[in-house]
Amino acid sequence: MLRVAVVGSGPSGVYTAQALVQQTLVPDVHVDVLDRLPCPYGLVRYGVAPDHEKIKSLQNNLRTVLEDERIGFIGNVEVGARGLSPARLLDAYHAVVYCVGAARDRRLGVPGEDLPGSHSATDFVSWYSAHPDSPDPGFALGTVRSAVVLGVGNVAVDVTRILARGAAELHPTDVPSAALRALAASGVREVHMIGRRGPSQGKFTTKELRELGGLPQAAVEVEPSDLALDPGYADPSALPAVNRRNVEVVRGWAADSSTGATPPRARHIRLRFYLRPVELLAGGDGRVAGVRCERTEPDGEGGVRGTGTFEDIEAQLVLRAVGYRGVPLEGLPFDRTHGTVPHQAGRVLRDGAPSPGEYVAGWIKRGPTGVIGTNRPCAKETVASLLEDTGELSARPLTGEPLAMLRGLGHEPVEWPGWLAIEDAEAALGRSLGRRSVKIPDWQGLLDAARSAGTVGTGGWSTVREHGGAMPAAPGIAPP
Repeated sequence: MLRVAVVGSGPSGVYTAQALVQQTLVPDVHVDVLDRLPCPYGLVRYGVAPDHEKIKSLQNNLRTVLEDERIGFIGNVEVGARGLSPARLLDAYHAVVYCVGAARDRRLGVPGEDLPGSHSATDFVSWYSAHPDSPDPGFALGTVRSAVVLGVGNVAVDVTRILARGAAELHPTDVPSAALRALAASGVREVHMIGRRGPSQGKFTTKELRELGGLPQAAVEVEPSDLALDPGYADPSALPAVNRRNVEVVRGWAADSSTGATPPRARHIRLRFYLRPVELLAGGDGRVAGVRCERTEPDGEGGVRGTGTFEDIEAQLVLRAVGYRGVPLEGLPFDRTHGTVPHQAGRVLRDGAPSPGEYVAGWIKRGPTGVIGTNRPCAKETVASLLEDTGELSARPLTGEPLAMLRGLGHEPVEWPGWLAIEDAEAALGRSLGRRSVKIPDWQGLLDAARSAGTVGTGGWSTVREHGGAMPAAPGIAPP
């Protein structure tokens, strides 16, 4: 039997596991999908916006893969500096495929970036997605009148949309109670989404962009002077299809803005282009109070250059959504220039040569590019390389059974039944709040639910109290 570990249970990891068990060249393969969290699905659970239910339903497809008898889920196991070393992991498996994503936001590198009130978009997404590593106490939105989102990709659109939505619209989703209360108390009236280039070069998809115009409590406005700079805006016929459709959407909003046809709404989304942040400004309380931007213009070569003209935009909250970057995993080589693990067709390279048994797939392999579906061909390429190497890999002796090894080293693995217990606890929490399933937002609550094998223990009760509501009694457990 060929025993393979896949580190990371997001789409790239699950697609890798699926490709391994569906191939026919090696008939006897078992795959363990490991994750640092006790929950599977990666960014599908903790990165897709709660109001994107169709995309979140992809969890059902990933679930079907992980329920295959040839695949095991092992959560709550960290690989790297604070956990299991890659070398030790390779003792227990013939091959290891790292699908660990790109966990760090790119920085702006401008003065004031670390002022209170300035955050990465990832922190904001983690907060409203109930990631157990999310900032505590979270985001106080009651004192925010104007927010600035830096970036024009889908993450920027997501956080802009969540800021502009009413809490009542998010009540049916799995947003944790603390975030829902903060959004209900929000004072946000303006959300500025800022890009340094024009709408024809935006990285958002048309579907995401259009959703901004369908919010019942928010109106979208664009600045005609920003649009006039974009050579692709006046004549979009030569643009790729997605970019052309994006321009058409923005063109419609521009027409409404110029004629005053935009209906009055509680909130305003202001799309701004050809502005480059150069400094975050502090107020008298030491918190962020605004963003100073330099006007840019096309440089004739597909980029932009500064014009020396500046504009200040008021902001009590700044969210930076300017891209992701991979982070080193101790024990693996790392290309700091590109933020990836060096590889050849998925084979990890050490000192320029393939490292037997070590592979990569997903963002840590190719960088943070593409959509969820892009991970399928990426995973298949890596699996093809692994299968070519099976003669050498299967001859290597292993040191015992992985779960026994993990427990012997002091780990407390969460297997698939533990994850199902977390799902049950989240469903019960939602029912107690008159909502659908609501995610447990902290490590202790997740682990207590996993340990309970279908009921919620003392720690879980504490979590429910803290995050808004009492849980109905589970069999054999009296309410506190």
